[in-house]
Amino acid sequence: WGGNRRWGGHQQDFNRKPRDPSIDVKPEWRLVSEMEFSDLKKLASDNKIDASDLMECGALEYYDRSYDRVDTKNEKPLERVERTFFKVTTSDDPIIRDLASQDKGNVFAIDSILSVLMACPKSVNGWDIVIQKVGSKLFLDKRDGTSFDYLTVNETANSDPTDEKDSINSATALSHEATSVNQKYSQQVLTKGEKKYTCANPNPFASPGENVASCAYRYRRWDLGDGIVLVSRCEIDAILEEPKGKKDQFLLIKALNEIDPKHTGIDWRQKLDSQRGAVLAMELKNNSNKLAKWTAQALLSGADAIQFGYVSRLNVKDANNHVIMGTQFYKPYELAQQLNIRLNNMWGVLKHIIQQCMELPEGKYILMKDPNKPTLRLFEVGALEELNDDHDKSDK
Repeated sequence: WGGNRRWGGHQQDFNRKPRDPSIDVKPEWRLVSEMEFSDLKKLASDNKIDASDLMECGALEYYDRSYDRVDTKNEKPLERVERTFFKVTTSDDPIIRDLASQDKGNVFAIDSILSVLMACPKSVNGWDIVIQKVGSKLFLDKRDGTSFDYLTVNETANSDPTDEKDSINSATALSHEATSVNQKYSQQVLTKGEKKYTCANPNPFASPGENVASCAYRYRRWDLGDGIVLVSRCEIDAILEEPKGKKDQFLLIKALNEIDPKHTGIDWRQKLDSQRGAVLAMELKNNSNKLAKWTAQALLSGADAIQFGYVSRLNVKDANNHVIMGTQFYKPYELAQQLNIRLNNMWGVLKHIIQQCMELPEGKYILMKDPNKPTLRLFEVGALEELNDDHDKSDK
């Protein structure tokens, strides 16, 4: 593990060019509050927070253990995938609407949104979340047509991506490439036989006969204390079959992708087999926010492990063809330690943000990360329809 080094304490004052906000602040918006990362980092939840499961939907395929033997001398081409991935926001989820009507909680969200909040002190890029206060309930949503569901690349590295808009190495192009690589990898490493782990309820978003990605949706609830009961849809990607007598393991499956060794200073083809720790340490340094969000998602969903694939371009000038060069399992708590994450801080940050929002009068709000400062700002805004139509600069 490269001398047990820990990464993740990046600075926000790199020699960076100014970054665009994820949404333009309108003159009529009213600033409600500001939260500095320096203050958020000091927070901690007082009590142990355990989840209870309300419902499971969907079906999982099993991880193919033959991928454990992949290395730089036995690499496998990354295959195209023709499967549907659903990224339905909180308020559009029919099961969350039902749970809200049954008063199963008073704060409703999905794991991708919660993970952004829990890991936010590590974020550098701008982002935003829509918050709706309806009666005594809070709904956290993402805006349509934005870059929210796309993965960042080298967000916490010491250098910016290229300025060239049409380059395959621009920030937007790298983000789309990483997201595509993740989706392909997550489905390729599964056994395609009849054996599946089938939940009690079907996928709530799939049409009959639709070829959907392996995914289980776990609707879970947490009592955060002080009257806050959180309900969230959380995702599991696959299941790992264990020897008889042992419980099968729930997995998140994620891909780390190499763009060009010149960008990182480490050539995976040279180092991955002999110095895996150094490669992962560099990823933890350059992508600490992305990895922190994955860690938070694993903790929220109750995943037993995260399965990482090391995926590289076949040629540095070709962003469409990739090869798998190695794989690795990590327990979420071990990854949190390497990222220098305190789990009680993650819960503390989330609870603090929720408490700020629960005190608000009914209405619609935007919580946004300043793209150039370690600061969150909460605005009272106008109609939600206007927000969804707003142009998202980060998706250019």
